[in-house]
Amino acid sequence: MDEIPDYVSRCLDLAILLEVSAYPKPGNVHRTADFAETRYEHFLASAVALPSHFRRAAQMGVHVSQKKVVLNRIGIGKVVKNAVKDVRAWQRDKNTLLGSILLLSPMAVAAGLTMSKKTPFSADALRIDLKSVVKSTTPRDAVNVYDAISMAQPGGLGKAPRLDVTDAKSKQKILAQGTSLYEVFKISAPWDSISAEWVNNFHVTFDIGYPYFRRLINKTGDINTTSVHTFLRILSEVPDTLIARKAGKQEAEWASNEAAKALDAGGLTSREGRSQLLTLDRKLHDADHKLNPGTTADITSAVLAIAILEGYRP
Repeated sequence: MDEIPDYVSRCLDLAILLEVSAYPKPGNVHRTADFAETRYEHFLASAVALPSHFRRAAQMGVHVSQKKVVLNRIGIGKVVKNAVKDVRAWQRDKNTLLGSILLLSPMAVAAGLTMSKKTPFSADALRIDLKSVVKSTTPRDAVNVYDAISMAQPGGLGKAPRLDVTDAKSKQKILAQGTSLYEVFKISAPWDSISAEWVNNFHVTFDIGYPYFRRLINKTGDINTTSVHTFLRILSEVPDTLIARKAGKQEAEWASNEAAKALDAGGLTSREGRSQLLTLDRKLHDADHKLNPGTTADITSAVLAIAILEGYRP
């Protein structure tokens, strides 16, 4: 079982690298498009910082399977906090992979747990363990994630009705009230898809993105086309909550409609689809980043992670 944590960390790191490299992924940094202050290289450097943290998370999953650790002592929040701290040490931007870290850290634990069992590994088995992992989180996990968010300083957080991450008193209230990270995400789930994935059993990842990815990669064998189209499929069905918080619900729905049109036109597999895709990429790369579907990119990395854990290789 000693090799499981290293295997899991490599799988998740590869998922991040493939996701950020997919192009043209409308409105996001990718290998042919940067923002003024955030470049493709920032994401590559960030990916370099993460394997040790994913490895530790997966090792905790192995320890749970061996009954050396109970689920609520895993320390997911600390994994997230340390990962964000390391990411900042490896590049100059503040926030590159916060959403992906929040999705992939519990997945690393679940993968370590699932792979330690005598039953064959599968996406379904991973999902069952992932549900147990996120539900086992503690108030200390929530405080550590609040610290991670403060370090990352992401844009477009919005305002929570209670326990807002920007309120200095929220961490004290979390500890005093015994509010777990899972319960905190229940509060923010209505306006944040990362939180919604946690509390809705990773619905978008497993029920929308992953089945579509599997069908398309088996059909085309092309990882770039499949990654971009999976991103478009998710965006077309689930308006990006980062856009909604920054620019409003109407703009988020417009971006989803445009993604659906580009996909219906063939996306990267047709001249018309590619033209629409490139046009959409330019439109979403607004100077203020209000139309950046960053949450969709994070969920796409989680989809890729499942495929790679199941054995996909580019």
